[in-house]
Amino acid sequence: MGALSAQDARLWWVKWRWYQRSALPWNRLALHRELARRRAFAKWPLNGEPLELLREGRLEIGEGTLFERDVWLTGGEHGRIRIGAGVFLNQGVMVAATDLVEIGDHCMAANGCMITDANHRFDDPAKPVTWQGFTSKGPTRLEDNVWLGAHVVVTSGVTIGARAVIGANSVVTTDIPAGAIAAGAPAKVLRQIAFAAPGG
Repeated sequence: MGALSAQDARLWWVKWRWYQRSALPWNRLALHRELARRRAFAKWPLNGEPLELLREGRLEIGEGTLFERDVWLTGGEHGRIRIGAGVFLNQGVMVAATDLVEIGDHCMAANGCMITDANHRFDDPAKPVTWQGFTSKGPTRLEDNVWLGAHVVVTSGVTIGARAVIGANSVVTTDIPAGAIAAGAPAKVLRQIAFAAPGG
């Protein structure tokens, strides 16, 4: 390997600044300040571009929401993420939006879940897959009180109804009705939840 050229050094610096920006102490402090203003809390690291999204008004976080270690929030150039109150995202959950991902109040996502409104393109043989960008079937929505088991993937254009439960390792490719238990790849409704009577 030869000496590092000025152009290579500049590229390295741009990439380093992008990937390390959340770890810079002033950015980390600013992010925790933004979370505190919303009465939300995150264990470190919180990955992606949450600070930029908050400052640009493209990330909404409700009161009492908790992010465990290694949660990843990313919105690219135009994506918006709305997260309701009392939400719990466990370790390694990724929320990725090219347009809109909405997570209702009091939802839970277990370790390793991915919630997105986009899919990587792969249909252009003249371009590497990493350069092909994304397609979307529309916004992705989790209504209130949805529970995702470990390593669930929720794909673009999907709505999961209120109080639905999705089994671990499932891939949700179509809408799931409220109050349903669903599992599988692709996820299918197994049964409706028999809710206890109020006060029962």
